[in-house]
Amino acid sequence: MRYRFKGIKTNIDVPMSVLPEIVADKLRIPASDIKGFEVRRKSVDSRKKPYIQFVYTVDFDTDKKLRIPKKLSSDINIVDIESERTFPPAPGNTPLDQRPVVVGMGPAGLFAALELAKAGYRPLVLERGPAMNVRIEAVERFRRNKLLDPEANMLFGEGGAGTFSDGKIGTGIKDSLIREVLKEFRDAGAGDDIMYLAKPHIGTDVLREVIVNIRKKIESFGGEILFDTKLETLVIEDGCLKAADILKKGSSAARIKTDTLILAIGHSARDTFSMIKDSGLNMQQKPFSIGVRMEHPQALIDEAQYGRENAGKLPPADYRINYKASNGRGVYSFCMCPGGEVVVCSTKDGELCVNGMSNRKRDSGTANSGILCDVRTEDFGSDDVLAGVRFQEKYERLAFINGGGDFTAPACTMDAFLSEAPEAAKVSGSLPAFAADAIREAVPDFARRIHGYDDPSAVVTAVETRSSSPVRIIRDEHGESNIKGVYPAGEGAGYAGGITSAACDGIRAAWHIIERYRPPQQDL
Repeated sequence: MRYRFKGIKTNIDVPMSVLPEIVADKLRIPASDIKGFEVRRKSVDSRKKPYIQFVYTVDFDTDKKLRIPKKLSSDINIVDIESERTFPPAPGNTPLDQRPVVVGMGPAGLFAALELAKAGYRPLVLERGPAMNVRIEAVERFRRNKLLDPEANMLFGEGGAGTFSDGKIGTGIKDSLIREVLKEFRDAGAGDDIMYLAKPHIGTDVLREVIVNIRKKIESFGGEILFDTKLETLVIEDGCLKAADILKKGSSAARIKTDTLILAIGHSARDTFSMIKDSGLNMQQKPFSIGVRMEHPQALIDEAQYGRENAGKLPPADYRINYKASNGRGVYSFCMCPGGEVVVCSTKDGELCVNGMSNRKRDSGTANSGILCDVRTEDFGSDDVLAGVRFQEKYERLAFINGGGDFTAPACTMDAFLSEAPEAAKVSGSLPAFAADAIREAVPDFARRIHGYDDPSAVVTAVETRSSSPVRIIRDEHGESNIKGVYPAGEGAGYAGGITSAACDGIRAAWHIIERYRPPQQDL
């Protein structure tokens, strides 16, 4: 029988290796009766500082009939592991004359292609940016010399925007596919601990290798990747997709015949948004957020979250905070990066935006987080579906100018920002007034919850605009847009927020194709 035991608490100096003995002791059975032991979740309970505990959920098998103590009856249950899994649909009967095309190689496109490839559909993947090794060189060149390649940067290229981030794979969604996504990451080299940590992350340094390994797996199943290849036009007849016009860097335009295409373009492919609008895909404006990055010494955050006695004994601390400002705006932390750094992630000359990035070890000594304010569609000032894009561009252009016009991000101290000192104008001037006011108002409240958050020497950097897509591409219950054969997916389509949720959405997009069509003939 398989059991799941929740809420097992230990001191932070107790190793996981003794958990089977702890479980056996609580159940009053010999440790030898416990088989197939697996840690399903590990989190930190820091509510009663300085007394901090780890909290575990574990699974185990036993051949013996358990007599569960009454006080544990709500914490331990029989589980059917297979019933927790979601399996791919059986292939449909409709002939598929051409290979399916996947546009974009971020998490949604990557996992959509993987799922199609494993099922025998041999997808063709179009990625406007380069393969990982070339992309890394372009990013390093930009960081060193501030020479931007608009098609090879921190947002475009193999792996998508998440590749140059913290590599967080925790998610707030409830989806039976999450564990399957984590397994793929683990098997590709992300590490065993992502399967049980409450807040798993891979780190940008490791994620780069993981993405390449998943790409190789796609190729091993017959998938094909075209890097440096941009989707230029959708060829549509009578409301149905017939082909895709593409442009490969250094080559002439070409046409690919296809009647099934997963559109996983990410949240920053603004020219592609314009193209699909012109192609007649139904779209709508979507709210998003705008704000800054705030940096503090990691030791300050560790002490505030863990207590002075425990700082250094636990992994670098993170935080999640929010505030409702007097102007009605919500302010919240986003993509908090322990032991990371703030990076410029622009995709176009004359526009500047920032993000946070961390390596696996999170050992930079500096914590940073996006502190964002909600932006509503009525703030866009237009009914045009791409008005949110224009809104982003406006403030990115201001940030570029305020930073000196050379891709230096405008920054100031926390003291200057809160007091509205003249030197803070370059940061505040890169934000809508409602956002700057709301964020300033929020910081003292944050400091009441995280001691020292209003540290005068903390650094505030503008502008963060790319937390989510400013549009949603409408799709039906079968994942299809109003143009038959086009399946919008992931963050860019407005249906995900983060690596794991985008990956899950990509898998389901692939399943919509699988359940309708049978694989194409092998000679196509």
